[in-house]
Amino acid sequence: MHRSLTTRLTDRLTYVAVRVAICVVQSLPRSTCQRLAKSLAGLLTERVKIREGVVRENLQIAFPEWTHQRRQVEIRRMWEHLLLMVVEIAHAPRVIHKTTWRRHLRIHGMEQMVRFLWADRPKVILGGHYGNFELSAYLFGVFGFRIFSVARELDNPLLDRFVTSFRESRGQRILPKKGSAPDVAVVLEEQGTLGLLGDQAAGQRGCWVDFFSRPASVHKAIGLFALSSNAPIMVCSATRKGGLFDYDLRMEGIADPDHGGPETAGIKPVTQWYTSLLEHSIRRTPSQYWWVHRRWRGEPAKAKVAADARNDRETDPDTTRTAA
Repeated sequence: MHRSLTTRLTDRLTYVAVRVAICVVQSLPRSTCQRLAKSLAGLLTERVKIREGVVRENLQIAFPEWTHQRRQVEIRRMWEHLLLMVVEIAHAPRVIHKTTWRRHLRIHGMEQMVRFLWADRPKVILGGHYGNFELSAYLFGVFGFRIFSVARELDNPLLDRFVTSFRESRGQRILPKKGSAPDVAVVLEEQGTLGLLGDQAAGQRGCWVDFFSRPASVHKAIGLFALSSNAPIMVCSATRKGGLFDYDLRMEGIADPDHGGPETAGIKPVTQWYTSLLEHSIRRTPSQYWWVHRRWRGEPAKAKVAADARNDRETDPDTTRTAA
């Protein structure tokens, strides 16, 4: 009981602190926020050093050819980008509207993207912890497209409700990561659009693919959702090009089971396909990736690799459609 009360008190204090910080950010001119982000990024890099070991290890794996100085520069840029993301999320409801989005956003492949979203069939939009993925999902709602996104609930229920309210403020619907399989099935059965992040570690039970030339575990559910419902997958990225609210929204690629390409031949091929596209976008601007989370955890067991290969041979679009 004592622990429960302590936890609730901690959650409430944290929530109040975050809300106060957001109010401060919203009250400041965006130009001031941008200067503060640059200064704080230097502090986080040189003094505070949050998750420094994880960040450096990840960059060593992804870019072993970089010098220490280059890594230091990219770490500072990463923190600046993450801080600017917070500013953009705080200011988005006032800045991004149906009549203003063109001032801030350039869409590459817009015609194909709209055709994809209007298709009368189930669809999967896939991104990663790159660029401002929160803003890109928000923008789809501004455009009038309803997306059902799967997201892990925050440990703090007060913050979880606050973040969810922002995400759903323009029509996006958030499905909890845990226990959402029945809801996902309904979305796809009703020809809806499912939004997912495809770069979260899945442990030994995941599908092992190459990510920056090293094995990384990815959740199999993404491939299963798409192949079992015959849903095309569109990989998207939102890359910052300058300061606040200055983005390129890019369609990195589309995999359609109806076209029968090699990337949709099974769970492993489609997982490697979108992982490679995410890696390509990250290489374009490495500082805009979340290097703070452990992307590489463990190594695939030999037995696991053999089982994956066997399952992959047994899984093809025709089989999954029949099972569905």
